[in-house]
Amino acid sequence: MVSAKVKVANEQGLHMRPAQLFVNTMTPFKCDVTVIFGDKTINGKSIMFLMAACIKKDSEIEIQCSGEQEEEALKAAVELVESGFGE
Repeated sequence: MVSAKVKVANEQGLHMRPAQLFVNTMTPFKCDVTVIFGDKTINGKSIMFLMAACIKKDSEIEIQCSGEQEEEALKAAVELVESGFGE
């Protein structure tokens, strides 16, 4: 398992569009992706769980990837969050 902590940079936080972008980016990887926000452990391949977590701008999240392609998935996830999801 690999993990990294990142700060959500985009103005609206993890609303519908960035949550969908995160899920679409993570789904092709053959590993489990978990987002930890506060005391919540969220399936990083589920748009519903990501949106329900109410992750706002400047929130720190931890992304954990475990399994085949974990390094590649973590790198892609961190780059996506740090880019502000293109917003």
